[in-house]
This record gives sequence, C-alpha cells and structure tokens, in this order.
Amino acid sequence: MGSMTDHRPVETWLTDMDGVLVHEEDAIAGAAEFVTALKESGRGFLVLTNNSIFTPRDLRARLLRSGIDVPEEAIWTSALATAQFLAEQRPGGSAYVVGEAGLTTAMHDVGYVMTDRDPDYVVLGETRTYSFEAITRAIRLIEKGARFIATNPDPSGPSPAGTLPATGSVAALISTATGRQPYYIGKPNPLMMRSALNRLDAHSETTIMVGDRMDTDIISGLEAGLRTVLVLTGSTNREQVEHFPYRPSRIVDSVADLVRFVAHEDSQRH
Repeated sequence: MGSMTDHRPVETWLTDMDGVLVHEEDAIAGAAEFVTALKESGRGFLVLTNNSIFTPRDLRARLLRSGIDVPEEAIWTSALATAQFLAEQRPGGSAYVVGEAGLTTAMHDVGYVMTDRDPDYVVLGETRTYSFEAITRAIRLIEKGARFIATNPDPSGPSPAGTLPATGSVAALISTATGRQPYYIGKPNPLMMRSALNRLDAHSETTIMVGDRMDTDIISGLEAGLRTVLVLTGSTNREQVEHFPYRPSRIVDSVADLVRFVAHEDSQRH
C-alpha cells in the first residue's frame, strides 16, 4: 500500500458504508471479505454512516441481507454521534427532534427528553416523512431560542426511484426561514471521526479511514489526522480527485484491494 503505511502500524479501521460496502441493498464485490478480514485481524473497526434514519440494529440487518456480517456495536451513525455530542454539551437536556428511529432512539438512550415545549435544541435528521407542520414547529422553536443542530449536511440521498432530499436540504429551508445556521455533526465535520476514535479508544495516527467521497469521507479523515483511502466504487471518480486541493493517502478500485493489506498487517503484527 506504499505511502499509506508510512512506517506506522495500522491498529484501527474506519470505513464508510454506502458506496464502499454496499450500493443500496447490494454488496460491493470484496466488501464481505474485507469485513471478515477486519474481524479476523482482531483490530478495532467501525462502519460509519451519515444516515440518521436507522439504528445500528437496523443497519446490521440491512448489511446481513447483503451478505456482510457487521456486529451491531461496530456501526456508528451520525445520530449516535449527535446524541453523544449533546449529552456532553448539555447532559439531561431536552430537544425537539425531527427524524426517525435511529435519531430518536439515540437521543432517548443518552437521557434526553423529547419535547416541543421550550427545548434546549431543535435536532434535525433524515426522515422519509418530512411534514410542513413539523418543519414549521422547528422554525418557531429556533426563533424562540432553541439551538439548531443537524445530524449531517448531505443535501440528497439515493433511493431505487431516484434522488431524495436529505437533512442538508431541509436544514437549508429552516435556515432560510430563521436566519440561523445549524451545527452539523456528521461528515465532513471531523467531530464524527473523533467520536468514532473515542468509541474505539483509538489513536488517529494508527487509524485508516476508507471512503468513497472526497468532500466528506476523505476531508473529515484528513482533518482528524487519519490516513485515508479513497475507493472508486461510489461518488468520486479518479478524474475528479485532481479537482480537490487535498489528496487521499491512497486510491484503490474497491475494498477488495484492501483485503490482502489487512491480512498482511495482521501477519506483521503477529
């Protein structure tokens, strides 16, 4: 893997999910073998996603249907990172939440009260059922002083039928109405990477981030001090890499190209 090893051991892996391990419900070739190699190596790893709709249990089931066996505790979502951030900022606080089970469960698990009466925060995540009433309520609560948090800035997401509006698009609507910008927790905020590292008790200098997007995965990994690998099975193609003012540590066709590297690092370790 050339410069990626940089004479430093690799003790921890972080990897994006969509575009790296799966396309919708279909596994990307080599993804199952890559996860198996990570598990057999004994190294810590997390699968990251900006999507805040699903709980880790939901996502484990989705990956399993695709033939990829990821333990529930090895899945880290922007919803979990958001809940953790708010629990550290204002323990036992309250929030008006616009989102689905992934976000509401995470908020509940850190002891937050969900209310539409003078909440500390308005927390926005993805949902397939954005309602005008819920968005209006969020706008009015922010105008009254609630702090505005969003799980991620992604403007759109994929579906079998085509593009769907995602958190960033609805956040822009609310921001236009209120004049208030949210604080985004998910990628490209390196806070997402830091929270993942903390969950694994890992160090940035011995961790590699694998992603398919230069403008989220690679930049957040870079800013968090990680070595980065861009796979060409998702959003960013090889020609587009040259348009960015930063580069990944390595570019590979897919995670299939990382299986031997994980196994080699494992043999070096032992």
